[in-house]
Amino acid sequence: MHRLQRPATERRTAIAFLLLLASGLALAQTPVPELSHELNRLPTPVAAPAFALQDMDGRTHALKDYLGKVVMINFWATWCPPCRREMPSMESVYQELRDGPFVVLAVNEWETPDHVFPWIGQLDLFPEFPILFDRDGAVSEAYGVKGLPTTVLVDREGNIVYRAVGGRDFDHPEVKGLIRALME
Repeated sequence: MHRLQRPATERRTAIAFLLLLASGLALAQTPVPELSHELNRLPTPVAAPAFALQDMDGRTHALKDYLGKVVMINFWATWCPPCRREMPSMESVYQELRDGPFVVLAVNEWETPDHVFPWIGQLDLFPEFPILFDRDGAVSEAYGVKGLPTTVLVDREGNIVYRAVGGRDFDHPEVKGLIRALME
């Protein structure tokens, strides 16, 4: 058979591959949308489910240890592009407000410290807030996480009062204002 006379299935496969390649290039050139700063207030605060998870050093962090503080719990994973984009703003708001009754807990989903540590090293900054590991997804299930990233704000009494699904700019003045109001 002559090289130009390929069977129809090979031509269709080649065309499909080229279309897939072209669509990938188009997606790579698509501008990334800005991070939102809006958090959704729950109509009625809900008691935050208790949990105890280990950090990268093997220390256990229990939610009850932070009673009396406003807690930002962020559920994330290394494969999640919006998670990577919002991490610097979480560090910024943490650095600004950490001297008050405020803490950030970044709960990694289904991954191991050996996988996460090198990923964190690729960031422009190394987060100083605790990175916890929910290896079986039980905590995210208890919090009703359906997509990553998901963030909740827990008030000083241990109730979830705000929730956001998708990447956020936590360093935005409105977000900091919400957190400060909860800290009072």
